[in-house]
Parts: sequence; C-alpha cells; structure tokens
Amino acid sequence: MVNCGDILRVERADELTRGAKRKENPEPLEGASVRATISFPPELYKTLEDIARQKKVSLAWVVREAAEQYIADKWPLLVPRKGA
Repeated sequence: MVNCGDILRVERADELTRGAKRKENPEPLEGASVRATISFPPELYKTLEDIARQKKVSLAWVVREAAEQYIADKWPLLVPRKGA
C-alpha cells in the first residue's frame, strides 16, 4: 500500500503501474527541467488557478513553488532553504 506523500524509488514506481508500460526516459541534463503530467481534483485546480492569477504567474510556477515548500517543510535537512 502506498500512502500519500511517500516518495517512491523508480523501481517501486514501476511495480505499481500494473500493465502500463513505462518508457525509458533519458537522465535530464544538469539544470534541465523535467515535464510531468499531474491530475488535480477540480476544486483544487480552480484554487491553484486563482492563486496564479492573483500572483500574476503561471499555474506551473504555483505548483513548483508549492512542491518546493512541501519538501522543505518535510525534509529540512536535505533541502537548503532559499536565501540560506
């Protein structure tokens, strides 16, 4: 069973796909972005859009910022905070 918030190693994530074929992605170059497709419940998506509109930034920026903050809050010893 996988709990929300678990970070899966690639090998474990492959086991969970059950029949879906994962294509091999090349290792991203240093400093390159990696594209991901994420599904949100409609109400959460609307809230994220509202935040992006208010801040005059992209929805992607809001999601990246939220992910960085989540990781910083959960694993403060592994990820240096901005400005540190």
